[in-house]
Amino acid sequence: MATLKELSQRPELLAGGHRLCAGCGASIAVRQILLAASKYPLVAVNATGCLEVATSIYPYTAWRIPWMHSAFENAAATIAGIEAMYRSLKRQGKFPQDRTIKFIAFGGDGGTYDIGLQALSGALERGHSFLYVCYDNGAYMNTGIQRSSSTPFGASTTTSPAGKVIPGKLQERKDLTAIVAAHHIPYLAQATIGQWRDLVAKAEKALSVEGPSFLNVLAPCHRGWRVSEIDSAVSISRLAVETCFWPLYEVEDGRYQLNYKPKTKVPLTEWLKAQGRFEHLFHPERAELLEQAQQQVDLHWDKLLELCGEEKHP
Repeated sequence: MATLKELSQRPELLAGGHRLCAGCGASIAVRQILLAASKYPLVAVNATGCLEVATSIYPYTAWRIPWMHSAFENAAATIAGIEAMYRSLKRQGKFPQDRTIKFIAFGGDGGTYDIGLQALSGALERGHSFLYVCYDNGAYMNTGIQRSSSTPFGASTTTSPAGKVIPGKLQERKDLTAIVAAHHIPYLAQATIGQWRDLVAKAEKALSVEGPSFLNVLAPCHRGWRVSEIDSAVSISRLAVETCFWPLYEVEDGRYQLNYKPKTKVPLTEWLKAQGRFEHLFHPERAELLEQAQQQVDLHWDKLLELCGEEKHP
């Protein structure tokens, strides 16, 4: 894996001056992944969302690589089509056989977990050689903080507002990483911007495989998560890992590997109370919802430990 010094000497492929919010987790994720990928010629596709809107305000672009804006729902289909054309040109002798291009698609959780799931599933099943990166901020942040299927249980959003009728989102979040694993692709992983070495290493590995690969990256949105400190993305990402809400693991050729196991599992409430979107859960009458949220995390963590051949916490 590249060292910090080596990464610092690589070119920045996402230019500064874009209009993503200060402290945006998505931009941090993209910068880290592109630094890991910068040794290859790259082509990127970007689904509609915060990342696309804020980095391509006409007539400007923050992307220093060939880049294409795709619709909300079809980033995976678009990158699959580009990759298929590349392979066709090679077969026809119209493209140098010794030149390797890598293809990356970026999409938020709305455009990946929900609207783009069909296109993603199809591209993975067909075996196109590309990396799909989901920057997961847990809601449709670009269009007004509406809930997505990635939104955690109990979170208050503009379409699952906590009040007298409902206590925030009533459904448990979708486990997209497990859904992708069911496609039996060569490589997939969960990562977060809070552990850059882990994320960079996984990006390098994902780009090295033949066939499809997938990274699900927790990318906090301080606006949507109701966090006042705009420099909190890294620390709150680390807390998500320490509470086991967002485990770091990878699946390589069907083999599960846990990348980090907290020495002491931090209670989920420590992560929840750092975010205003869960403030209502700390009222006495909502105590059972906090218990339910912790039980969900515990259940998924124990299942993951079993898949990885790890011992459970005492």
